[in-house]
Parts: sequence; structure tokens; C-alpha cells
Amino acid sequence: MTRTLVRDLDVATLVARRTPGYSLEAPFYTSSEIYDVDLDLIFGRHWIFVAAEAEIPEEGDYLTVDVGAQSVIVLRDDDCEVRAFRNICRHRGARLLDAGCGSVGNIVCPYHQWTYGTDGSLRFAEEQAEPFDKSQFGLRAVHAKTVAGLVYICLADEPPVDFDDVVAMIEPFLLPFDAKNAKVAHQTETIEDGNWKLVMENNRECHHCEANHPELTSAYFPFNRFAAHEVPVRQRPLFDRFQTAAAALDATCELASFPRGDRRELDTRVSGFQIQHLPLDGVGASYGSNGESLCSVLVSDRVDVKFGDFSLHTQPNAWFHFLGDHVTVFSALPVGVDKTLVRTTWLVHQDAVEGVDYNVDDLTLVWRSTNDEDRSLVERTQRGVTDPGYLPGRYSTVENDVESFVSWYIGRLAALLPGAN
Repeated sequence: MTRTLVRDLDVATLVARRTPGYSLEAPFYTSSEIYDVDLDLIFGRHWIFVAAEAEIPEEGDYLTVDVGAQSVIVLRDDDCEVRAFRNICRHRGARLLDAGCGSVGNIVCPYHQWTYGTDGSLRFAEEQAEPFDKSQFGLRAVHAKTVAGLVYICLADEPPVDFDDVVAMIEPFLLPFDAKNAKVAHQTETIEDGNWKLVMENNRECHHCEANHPELTSAYFPFNRFAAHEVPVRQRPLFDRFQTAAAALDATCELASFPRGDRRELDTRVSGFQIQHLPLDGVGASYGSNGESLCSVLVSDRVDVKFGDFSLHTQPNAWFHFLGDHVTVFSALPVGVDKTLVRTTWLVHQDAVEGVDYNVDDLTLVWRSTNDEDRSLVERTQRGVTDPGYLPGRYSTVENDVESFVSWYIGRLAALLPGAN
């Protein structure tokens, strides 16, 4: 069916007729109406990853996050707890803090100087007629959770309750990397000219890696969803090396008492997630040349130098790579129907010294290159799905994580969209 024919269909109809195993119809990637639905039902009602705790290391440190028209302040209060608030003055609605990051003693509105503490309480408001109860005019809180050094927020009044169960399952795997006490080595922001779902679909498979990511595949095995019998003949020698490296990683994890066992619940719960621990090629330590380390100081004393790549995916907008020498965290936030902000942050041990223990260019090379290559692929796909000749295509046998993402997305719309059930 062409785009001309689907324009008159409502969103609920598009949701109901989605064919499993196939990509979405064009309006899901091109329609402003569906983009607004995504902001409301997906980014407005689920837990979304927004930052690493290391980005706000001290009391009063803050950053702002924009989700569509909504702006949120994420900050560390005077008791060192992470909090989140609507970036709106309770006086007449002025934006409090401009986009970006910084540090404050109090939050002072630039308009009329209403002043709020880092706990969100109103501390000063001039020329108010009595009685005036300042406790009724504090900043509006946003749900926030820290997960082993990762900060999630939920804009809904009632956030999904299953997230607590997910946290209980994943934290034992994440805590040994001590991301909470890491420091930021580098951060990049990239605008990709593609719908946020195309960004996430591209991330959820490595079927494209061999042909498009030479820097990444110098250390990363593209076998995360291959069964042994599915490996192409041309890749058999590489797969044999992968199996040898996997056995070595198992032994390393056993010595370190690191928990084992992948978990894949991407589309079977509201707060979908996946954890997976894969070996790296070559030395098996990191993303340096031949799998060499990129930082001489390990992220903690609970991991080994040759610790492979422990990855976490969380719906709808984040993925993470935890290694023995550094951690890389990624978030994707929609900024338009065909524009997505991808933020990448590299974390190292807080005592690691730039220029001595690590070099920023070397540390970030693989993912900077991969992000740029992915940007090109996403933009190419956006151009394709915008073409009136586009029809949904069938996923390959190694793209089941893409199917899981799309299935989760459609399932959430079906559950939350009036008339979609």
C-alpha cells in the first residue's frame, strides 16, 4: 500500500494491521501525527535514559533534557541525591535554566527572581499578598531513578511499575563496573536526520556491521544473534575465533565471580530490556587496535582487563557498553519527526588521568566512527521510507532484535492508544 492510501487511516488502524516480521508502514516514520503520539505515549509514559550520574558529580550540578516541548532539569541536590524537576517557574511559567549543563547554589528564575532550592522548594518570591504558602509553589517533580550510575526519568504521573523488577535483575551485572563513581572522559551529540525509530532499529542489529563498521568490527564480533548453523560459510573462521574467545571470557568471569546469563525481555514487558556479555576479538580487552585496552586504569577492582563487552539495551531509547577499562552510554531523543539527537558519553575511572592513562581520540575513535556511519545509514533509510514507492520489508533471520523493538513499540501503542485495542 502506498503512502497516498494510508494518509486517511487513523493511527489505531495502522497499529492494528502491522504485520509481524516486517518493517513499519511509512507513516510511522514520516507522519507528524504519529510523532506526536510517540512523544505522548512512548517518551511521555515510559522510563527513558537521560544521563550518567557522572555528568552531575557534585551538589548543585545539573543538566537539562528536552523531550518534545517538555524540558526537565536533572540535578544533584544538597544531599547528593539525584532529582528531576519540570524546567518551569511556578510564578508565570518562564523557562528556568537554558539548555545544557552547569552548577547552581539555588535555581533562580531570570524573569522575576523566584528562587528554588536544589530540593525544588520555593525559597524566595517577592511581593506576594498574604497568606502565601511557599510550600505549595515548589518545582514540579519528575520521577527519577538511578540504576548503578545511570539516570532514568519518567514524565508520567504513574510510571510503569515493572521497572523496579528490571532494576533488580540488571543491577547485579552493572554494579561491578562502578559507573556511579566514574568520570566523564568525553561526550558527543549528533543530530541524525531520521525518525527516532529508525535510529533504534539500526542499533538493534549488527547485520549491517561487517559492510559498514570497519572500526567496530576490528574488535567486535558480529555474532550476537547468530546461531551456529546460521553463520555464513565465509564467516566460519571468524566464528571459530568467536567461540574460543567466548570460552575464555566465561573462564574470566568465573574467576571474577561475575554473574553470567543473558536476559532478553525486549518485547515481553512494559520496561523492555536486554543484557548480554560478548567477548571481543584479538586481545579481548577493549576497542583498541587488536582488542587492546584504551585506558590503563580499570573501571573498578571487580572486573578483569580482558572483560569483553557487557551490553545493556533498554526500551525505548538507550544502549550501553561496559568494558573493563571504560563504559560508553548512548541515548536517543526525538527532536522532530525526521530528526533524532544521539548523545554518547565515555566514562573512565575517576582517578584516570587524560594524556597519561588514556587518550581521548583513541578512547572514542570506534564509537565516533560508528556513530557517523550509523548516521549515514539512518538518513539513507529515512529518504527511502519517505519515497511514495516504499513498502514494508521483511526482516532477516538475524534481525529478531529489530522485530522485538518494533513489536514492543506497536504493543505499547496498542495498550495506550484509545481505539487501538
